[in-house]
Amino acid sequence: MTEATEILAKRRPKHVRIVGLICSAHFVSHYYVLVLPPLFPFVRAEYGVSYTEIGLAMAAFNVVSAVLQTPAGFLVDWLGARALLIAGLLFGAVAFTVAGMAHSFWLLVVMFGLAGVGNTVYHPADYALLSHHVPPRQIGQAFSVHTFAGILGSAIAPGSLLLMQSLWGWRGAFIGAGVLGFAVAAFLVAMSEDIEEPAAAPRKVDTKTASWRILLSSPILLNLLFFVLLALMSGGLSNFSVVALGALEQTPVAMANAALSCHLLLSAVGVLIGGLIAARTSYHGTVAAIGLTVLAGFILVIATVGLGPWQLVMIMGVAGLFFGAVMPSRDMIVREATPAGSFGKVFGFVTTGFNLGGIISPLMYGAIMDRGHPQWVFLVVAASAVAAIATVVWRPRRAIMSAASAA
Repeated sequence: MTEATEILAKRRPKHVRIVGLICSAHFVSHYYVLVLPPLFPFVRAEYGVSYTEIGLAMAAFNVVSAVLQTPAGFLVDWLGARALLIAGLLFGAVAFTVAGMAHSFWLLVVMFGLAGVGNTVYHPADYALLSHHVPPRQIGQAFSVHTFAGILGSAIAPGSLLLMQSLWGWRGAFIGAGVLGFAVAAFLVAMSEDIEEPAAAPRKVDTKTASWRILLSSPILLNLLFFVLLALMSGGLSNFSVVALGALEQTPVAMANAALSCHLLLSAVGVLIGGLIAARTSYHGTVAAIGLTVLAGFILVIATVGLGPWQLVMIMGVAGLFFGAVMPSRDMIVREATPAGSFGKVFGFVTTGFNLGGIISPLMYGAIMDRGHPQWVFLVVAASAVAAIATVVWRPRRAIMSAASAA
């Protein structure tokens, strides 16, 4: 039996092990995004601060991420993705461990800023490593598993953090989150021989002027806009659908949460299905456009048609399935527009759209709800999906190629 296991291990493609390593880091990155929200009441009671004040910690995390993620992408292409990915895990682990041990609210805010520094590394490093190691025919599937690992981290975070809080208090939960980061960083260090670094791009190609020319080319800017619009869709549905449904349809909180849970669960399933589709077609823009069209249609039904509770659960779930199916094609669209040797900076730049959308969406949807227009939460989500279709249907290639050749 042992000999058979060893033979199977040797036959397992090396890139499969590498995808597993990278996905473990992506799991941690999404877990860390949700460390504070489940523990809000306990931290607030400890320090005697308002929800607005405690929101400064999340603001510090997101602002630092938005500002530094593109520079982190440049560092990934220059210094190497493996070392920076390990450093990002350690930054986050140290930040949450110190936040759990300290007794100063403002130090906690600073530590969330430090965690934001660590957060800047994940997307550019992950996508650079995946693009280098995974064969082109399997890259779409690898992207889908990578995205699924992040969703899994988001799903596991609230329950596990509350469990640790019940055992050791909120400080113990923070330290437990830090231990998770240290453990995955140690795992990556131990297995780092498997992760060879991409060859450095020639210096004459990787000039600052050429790099910014690539980032400011129309295909990359369209991808940045695409990510902003996806964040607006996700922010509206994940953060405001429960309260909006309560105001719009008088949906009980339990049923509205069931609809959201169904949406998120089927989004994860959709990501895996989307990965299988992305591996079998090169028409990634068409796949994304179809998924977004169906999503927009179902969200419009929610906004304009009175639905029963179970109908609502079903429609939110189907919308989540198609939303998730778009994600692997989203990543393939970015990859197709990226010159070799620029994966770190390009993915770092376009995924800043998540942070930008994350800053805009709570302000926008909060204002909509404050003015008593819950229907507009869903109308804006649908409109964002329609706008996103335009970004994937019209994808000029000449600008990126001319930028690369000019470099």
